[in-house]
Amino acid sequence: MSAAQDGDVEAIAALVSGAHPHVQRFARSLCATPEDAEDAAQEALIILYRKIGMLRATGALASWMFRIVRNECLRRARPLLGARPVPGERPAVGERSFRSVEDEVLGRLEAGRVAEAIAALPEDQRRVLIMRDVQGLAGRTVADALGLSTAAMKSRLHRARAAVRAATVGGGW
Repeated sequence: MSAAQDGDVEAIAALVSGAHPHVQRFARSLCATPEDAEDAAQEALIILYRKIGMLRATGALASWMFRIVRNECLRRARPLLGARPVPGERPAVGERSFRSVEDEVLGRLEAGRVAEAIAALPEDQRRVLIMRDVQGLAGRTVADALGLSTAAMKSRLHRARAAVRAATVGGGW
């Protein structure tokens, strides 16, 4: 790690290749699509390669990498979630509403808590939740894709939503 931080290209390459399977696995558990997961993992590894010298504590590497992956997955999911109006605001006719910096920061914090809660779900619940609520697939399509009955898919989705709601304390789902 210290050789990589000092700019040793071979040490950086070894660090990146060693981190790749873990980063990729985390991205697959969090991102909405396999393509987004691969892109998020690649982006995280590129950032690791470019900025390893800036990392102060060697023990912070894993949390730093996973934070990058989480942020990339969230960034890629935003278009799927669509633009959301600012709560409680009604723009005048012909005007757009803009979020304050505080609202933006609070929104990012909430998105981070939701992402962490989703990542902590068992894989079967996480897949159902992402396919239904993030990708917007029909229930029957999700059930068929996962080889489940509709009732089993609905049960897993209900448990996943409840777990995310409990983890985010009033997440509004």
